[in-house]
Amino acid sequence: MVLHKIEYRLARYAGRLGLHRNPARFRTAEDPRERAALPEYVDVPASADADLTPALPPLDRHIEWMRSHGDAANSRYSSLSQITRDNVAKLQVAWVYHSRDGKANIQANPVIAEGVFYGPTAGKDLVALDAATGREIWRFKPGGQPALRGLLYWRGTQAIRPRVYFTSGDFLFALDARTGAPVQEFGGSGKVPSGGVVAPVLYRNVIVVANWNVVLGYDISSGKQLWQFELFAKPAAWGEDPDRGANCWGGMAMDEQRGIAYVSTGSPHPNFVGMEHTGENGYSNSVVALEAATGRLKWTFQEIRHDIWDLDIPAPPNLVTVTRAGKRIDAVAQVTKIGNTLLLDRVTGKPLFPYRLRRAPVSAMPGERTWPYQPVLPIPEPFARQEFTASDITDLSAVAHAFVAKQVEKANFGWFQPFEPGVPTVYYGVHGGAEWMGAAYDPLTSRLYVSANEVPWIISVLRTRIGVRRDPNRPPTAGEEVYRKSCAECHGIDRKGRGMAPQLQGGLIETDVIDAIKNGRSSMPPISISLSERTLLLDFLFDRDAIPQENGPADSQARYDYVPTGYQRLLDDQGYPGSKPPWGTLNAIDLNTGKIVWKSPLGEYPELTRRGIPKTGTENFGGATVTAGGIVFCAGTRDLKIRAFDKDTGRELWNSQLPFGGFAPPSVYSVNGREYVVLAATGGGKLGGQLGDSYIAFTLPENGARQ
Repeated sequence: MVLHKIEYRLARYAGRLGLHRNPARFRTAEDPRERAALPEYVDVPASADADLTPALPPLDRHIEWMRSHGDAANSRYSSLSQITRDNVAKLQVAWVYHSRDGKANIQANPVIAEGVFYGPTAGKDLVALDAATGREIWRFKPGGQPALRGLLYWRGTQAIRPRVYFTSGDFLFALDARTGAPVQEFGGSGKVPSGGVVAPVLYRNVIVVANWNVVLGYDISSGKQLWQFELFAKPAAWGEDPDRGANCWGGMAMDEQRGIAYVSTGSPHPNFVGMEHTGENGYSNSVVALEAATGRLKWTFQEIRHDIWDLDIPAPPNLVTVTRAGKRIDAVAQVTKIGNTLLLDRVTGKPLFPYRLRRAPVSAMPGERTWPYQPVLPIPEPFARQEFTASDITDLSAVAHAFVAKQVEKANFGWFQPFEPGVPTVYYGVHGGAEWMGAAYDPLTSRLYVSANEVPWIISVLRTRIGVRRDPNRPPTAGEEVYRKSCAECHGIDRKGRGMAPQLQGGLIETDVIDAIKNGRSSMPPISISLSERTLLLDFLFDRDAIPQENGPADSQARYDYVPTGYQRLLDDQGYPGSKPPWGTLNAIDLNTGKIVWKSPLGEYPELTRRGIPKTGTENFGGATVTAGGIVFCAGTRDLKIRAFDKDTGRELWNSQLPFGGFAPPSVYSVNGREYVVLAATGGGKLGGQLGDSYIAFTLPENGARQ
């Protein structure tokens, strides 16, 4: 295991700090004097050069795009070079496809194989299109959301026709790639119980799927389950609660030669209050390497321990090759929400650069036990700000500065600052740094290209009284029925929240709830319900319609709990981010040296540009794709554009207005000698905005394309 020596040292510190399961201590706050007695830094040395894994000859020539993110390594790199720095400005729309089955956010990077495009639609179908024209060939409705963040094309064998694999709802589906019909011999009906949201990976006869807390291996032909690995907390010498996180929603990679699957994992739940997931929460916020044939654990590497800030590892790992001491080394590069790039040996999981941990602040939350150390990496250089300070407050105008300064006047902020009841905490990273789109990797230069956000958030946790326990034997109230219909899909039947949707148990302010229902908030759209339904819903949310449980606790015995008030960006008086720009960037990182080669603003607010303010970048959810033609393509910005950048300098070479936000990475492919760039343009998602149903492909004019 990586960092095993430091784990033992921290175990000793944990005993000294009272991290053992001692209920009496859990009623008190942490002692800052005990934490201050620890060394300020702990350094984990880099792997010795002699122990690093030599690179194998690459298998993929990067011409086809048979899996979301390009290939099993998540390279998002194309060796096609018809579109170049010199002619990219001539790109024009080749075709536009409208699914005409609804309007919704699409986050999948589409697959193109044998001249056919495969991707999900806004109406929750999976479609195949002629990749040269956008003409629909077939469509299939699986039930649930198909291929939310990716899918996989398999060529098949001499005896088995090509197939498309993707997850939807609680199943892994296999469709005949030519007809769209379910493959009946796969699980007996074209599907097997699985689920999850990320693109599967394949090693020989094993298809690997990440289903939240579980990774599973299936026979590629029959769908027979071969193995299962649970992503729960590792046992600790001093004991800890089971990990409620470690879910994989960012993605996986596969070393197809060595048979190693790499899984990135999220933070433990609930967010912001960690008393229910004590300890280090092993496997959460980690890269987990598994033997693809058996599911056996090879190694795991954790970035943030006991994450209470919702700073998951959100993105798929990139399999890369770097030069070290004149030798080519195979590694894993993992970009993170806080702007780190973890660079690890593929076989051992040991870091290629020294890994530094810094003593972290203690919490003022009764019962909270923060982890003593958190990462502070000098190299590879972070690609996003990791600590909000007073000097970060916006200077767009004196009014904007004063407006934000007032909000943070009594707030806590600083490096890995824990939460304090009733006091807001300001920090970066809730939407990245990096996000689920991850990075693109150029094998010609060993550079990583990653889009990033640098937007501050202001999060509060309140002490709240919970005094009513509903009688579970009674049927749902009318208000609960409205809740189940309109809210439970995101916030959960138990009101404990899911993903970015906060829990709705205590700490609510009725006027804020009414505003969110009417106007939406953050990634939540407005809820279309009648006034009478809204009244019933409010009665349920504030327990006014509750019938207490018989023999339950009396109101005088009501317990107290700590409840987050939800996700809120720190904004100025005009709705712009409350920090100094840039707010969104595209970054090139040299993995050989760990240095940032260039950083360019990604996106703009035209009204600010007209005021003479340098391009600020915007919050973005698109993700980069790089080509041998010298181009980095990236969309996902608030100004609804796709852009092309010079991959060596970061200079913007071309942009095109999209009808809706392009909130997924582009794919690059060739049909009949012409190179195309295609992406989903449907808006919505975490940036909101108008919704659509389109895919858009670009190409050079026919007389401008080199054959």
